[in-house]
Amino acid sequence: MRTPPEKSLRSRALDALSRREHSRTELARKLAAHTDNPDELHALLDDLQARGWLSDARYTEQIVHARQARYGSRKIAFELREQGVDASLISASVAGLKDTELERARAVWEKKFGQAPTTEQEKAKQIRFLQSRGFGWEVIVRVIAGHANC
Repeated sequence: MRTPPEKSLRSRALDALSRREHSRTELARKLAAHTDNPDELHALLDDLQARGWLSDARYTEQIVHARQARYGSRKIAFELREQGVDASLISASVAGLKDTELERARAVWEKKFGQAPTTEQEKAKQIRFLQSRGFGWEVIVRVIAGHANC
């Protein structure tokens, strides 16, 4: 049985980009294992950006859109930083999320818990949950205070 021919670096990059948006750093990490020449990788990434096939701005927009219903702005900003997105893109994207943070936190809380905490333990559990979802303390306090019975 014949083994399939080795895919080129370019075809691997296009395969990844055809599935979903990637940040430049994320795509570089994925492709680095398939080349010994970092200059070739950087040249390919530059070419993909020049053609408009690789865009950190589009990636940021896609991540924000996909995550905003379930996560707070802090968690989204952290994920974007982890993927190597420029800080100016992150701050511009997250600034728009701050306006709806309270409503989104209430919706996430309502879906998960649906009823006010009756004990301090339940209240702490709900606070930890919202913190893990990336919502800020001020927002968490307002959400829990609006529903607290303890």
